[in-house]
Amino acid sequence: MKIDKKLIKELVDYLGEFNITEIEYQDGGKKIKVSKTQKGALEQGRSSAVVSPTKTVLSDNSEQKGTRVKSPIIGTAYLAPEPGAKKFVEVGDKIKKGQTVMIVEAMKTMNHVPSSANGTVKKIMVNDGQPVEFGQTLIILD
Repeated sequence: MKIDKKLIKELVDYLGEFNITEIEYQDGGKKIKVSKTQKGALEQGRSSAVVSPTKTVLSDNSEQKGTRVKSPIIGTAYLAPEPGAKKFVEVGDKIKKGQTVMIVEAMKTMNHVPSSANGTVKKIMVNDGQPVEFGQTLIILD
């Protein structure tokens, strides 16, 4: 199989153009996945900004008080079990430790993210369909 360097270069250019960390292209049996990591993205205690595909900037403000439910993997966050369905949690909901708060999809596998503590949902830090990084705060609980 011949590697299409021009296509790979084009995909890498899209990462910067659309400010995304990962892109996947499939044509028949050929599948190409290009990703990048942001230096310092996994450092704890730092403030970072995450840009969703809709270009909405969400700040992971380190000064927010509360228990943080973090992403266990890199993937795409979904707030409901399927499109159009009721969200797993809403701001103000009381939840229990172990309750599913959202799904993070990685490599076509839907991974349920459980709450790490009992509490009330104070803030949801991601949008539906937004790419997330390992250790990124998804939800803040009171």
